[in-house]
Amino acid sequence: MTTLSFKPSQRFRLPDWHTNSYLLSTNAERQRDASHQIRQEARVLRNETNNQVGGQSSSGRAEEVSQPDIHFIWTRLSDRVDTMKESAEQNLQAKNLPLDVAIECLTLRDSRRDIDVVKDPVEEELHKEVEVIEATRKALQQKISQAFEQLCLLQEVRQQLNTDHRGKMETLEIDRGCLSLNLNSPNISLKVNPTRVPNGSTTLQQWDEISQYNKSHAEAEMKAAIELREAITLTIAQTNNQLEAQRVATEFAFRKRLREMENAYSELKWQEKNTLEEIAEMQEDIRRLEEDLHRKLMNLKLAHTRLESRTYRPNAELCQDQAQYGLTDEVHQLEATITVLKQKLAQAQDALDALYKHLARLQADIACKTNSMLLDTKCMDTRRKLTLPAEKFVPEVDTFTRTTNRTLSPLKSCQLELA
Repeated sequence: MTTLSFKPSQRFRLPDWHTNSYLLSTNAERQRDASHQIRQEARVLRNETNNQVGGQSSSGRAEEVSQPDIHFIWTRLSDRVDTMKESAEQNLQAKNLPLDVAIECLTLRDSRRDIDVVKDPVEEELHKEVEVIEATRKALQQKISQAFEQLCLLQEVRQQLNTDHRGKMETLEIDRGCLSLNLNSPNISLKVNPTRVPNGSTTLQQWDEISQYNKSHAEAEMKAAIELREAITLTIAQTNNQLEAQRVATEFAFRKRLREMENAYSELKWQEKNTLEEIAEMQEDIRRLEEDLHRKLMNLKLAHTRLESRTYRPNAELCQDQAQYGLTDEVHQLEATITVLKQKLAQAQDALDALYKHLARLQADIACKTNSMLLDTKCMDTRRKLTLPAEKFVPEVDTFTRTTNRTLSPLKSCQLELA
């Protein structure tokens, strides 16, 4: 039989688990909002700069009892007590499976990771289930011990009744023989001191007291045996009811926890999808920013080249004319635009890095939730042993691959991802 051992590991509180899921969701939205703001600012900036420099576009009494009666009374009582003892032993043996299942579930759930290693209602109900099983086993073992003791007492009563009965039957035969003697009997003779009192003789009162004691003792043990049978029956019923109630409570906690994790998993997948879309849009905007920056640099090179070429004008032609002023203003404007574009490109890159980091956190938590759901589903499948006959139990979850045929939509997608 499996024994329970506690794995030393950190246990988070259930509020911490909910807080972690909430923060991941809200942080994803905040990161996307920031990214969206930067993209909008970048688009406005590109539109403005493109318009400025050329318009580029931008998204009974014992003595009277006969021998057969003695055997009947003892046999009936001992058989009934022995039957109840066997029933209690069978019920005690039947508690091994629930205990093994509860411990297996606790062991499986020790494989949860990170924030999902939480002391949740499922774990509390599993520990309570172990306690209930141990208490029922203790109560049944106590009744089995009492039944064994009662069987010993019944055996003792039987021996006492048999001894008393044999003595009375022998006495009855002797007295019948004496009654049958007469003056013509061939075996009558004078005896030495026939009126003596043999050693160990009892008075009529003592004889009656011994007989009454044997009778009362037998009746007391009969009553005790009947009460014990009733107590064993009651204990079996109570322990089975307690265990069934705890099984229902534990499986309810499992189903509720699975729903919580499925909801958290769905929310995380939704956030992952939106974050991936935001990353794709940010990458596209960064590409366009880089294209705009490249065009501005090419425009700046052109303006620099024109200015440099005009320095070679001869004599009085080297004048500060309108073209010179226009080219100079264009250079200053392009340099300012390039500076702003570089700053916005750096902000966009930082926002993209933040999105990637949060995406990694989302995906890590999704993996934790997937693992936790598969573990709890494995536990629920294992617990089917408690309600199905052994010959009909077919595991739904493979022990090695931990895949499942259950119709849980988030789990189905999880398994496809892990396959």
